[in-house]
Amino acid sequence: MPHAEQNTFRALADPTRRDILRHLASQDMTIAQVAQNFDMTRAAVKKHLTVLSDGGLITVKARGREKINTLNKDGFALIFDWFSYFDAFWDDRLSDLKSAIEKDQKND
Repeated sequence: MPHAEQNTFRALADPTRRDILRHLASQDMTIAQVAQNFDMTRAAVKKHLTVLSDGGLITVKARGREKINTLNKDGFALIFDWFSYFDAFWDDRLSDLKSAIEKDQKND
């Protein structure tokens, strides 16, 4: 698995980070704003945001002294591509199974 994919899936592996993404889906937030939604220190939230940024799922921009965290829709393309491959894989397998069952039923 390429390095970028590894970072992206590592970022998604943690339920807290997935919750952070849900919050960022509704609006861009500073670290302090994100931290208000969780029972953890601001430093812990910053670590989660760093992992999300390293995974390409969010972007962080400076606005004065604040860091604004924003969802990066392009970062999710890698995930969609990965799941699309397996979606097509299972579609093919299920179609083959259906054909085999129908063929077997005709032979009865």
